[in-house]
Amino acid sequence: MNILLSVAFVLCWSSGFIGAKLGAGSASALTVLMWRFVPLAVVLVAVAVVMRSAWRGVTARDLARQAVVGLLSQSGYLLSVYHAIQLGVSSGTTALIDGVQPLVAGALAGPLLGQYVSGRQWLGLGLGLSGVAVVTLADAAAGGDVAWWAYAVPLLGMLSLVAATFLESRARSRVAPSVSLTVHCVTSAVLFSVLALGTGTAAPPARGDFWLAVTWLVALSTFGGYGLYWLILKRSGVTEVNTLMFLMAPVTAVWGALMFGEPFGVQTALGLTVCLVAVVVVHRGGGRRGTGLTAARSEPEENRWTRSPGSA
Repeated sequence: MNILLSVAFVLCWSSGFIGAKLGAGSASALTVLMWRFVPLAVVLVAVAVVMRSAWRGVTARDLARQAVVGLLSQSGYLLSVYHAIQLGVSSGTTALIDGVQPLVAGALAGPLLGQYVSGRQWLGLGLGLSGVAVVTLADAAAGGDVAWWAYAVPLLGMLSLVAATFLESRARSRVAPSVSLTVHCVTSAVLFSVLALGTGTAAPPARGDFWLAVTWLVALSTFGGYGLYWLILKRSGVTEVNTLMFLMAPVTAVWGALMFGEPFGVQTALGLTVCLVAVVVVHRGGGRRGTGLTAARSEPEENRWTRSPGSA
């Protein structure tokens, strides 16, 4: 795998959490999310009008399913991430809680999809959850006035991603990634616009840092992160992309510490290390069956749950 592409991908994907932190200082989560997705939805719809071939054969049922997947994977997930960061949860902790998603999805693949899940994979899940607990406790101890329940907010987003993953996995028909991405973004644009208008937070602030955050999220997180995901997936395959995905939490934690002064001590480093060990355990425990982690990460993010921030 080209090292420069890998580095660029990790940085672009991790930038979603940093962009959410930038936006949190200038406007509400709904304001940032509305102005992130409205322009993006307009561009994607325009592209869809010009390039209609990908939409041939797409049924109303396919569109409805993708709309629900988008609500779970993009709208629900991103709203929880942005809200958690606005409540004071560090970007690194938020990214780490999100990073446990494939471990949880892999473990649930057995009872929900009838796929084999080994004992080693269950061990990996336990290690991953332990690492999250260590980092979360360190963040809470350093966070001061952050309410304890704020750390449950990104957890809800992670569970929303899990639900979207299994809903997409059980689909009988597949649509092109460009179709699913467009439906997800349009759904998010409509939902966030309705919520922002209903709460009186639709008007963007007259601040340069707000538009910097929006530009950052659209350019780096959405187009940069997603675009490089596809490129690396095509060149190097699923396993390599999976490995890179689990570098997001430590990179985001270090980035947040340098840029925003977020806590990064020995306990945080220990928790991140435990989570990386958990990933190794799950990968080795999956064998050749293509279950667990690989099953959860077998499709590009746009087609599975489209998070930017995934990307957050």
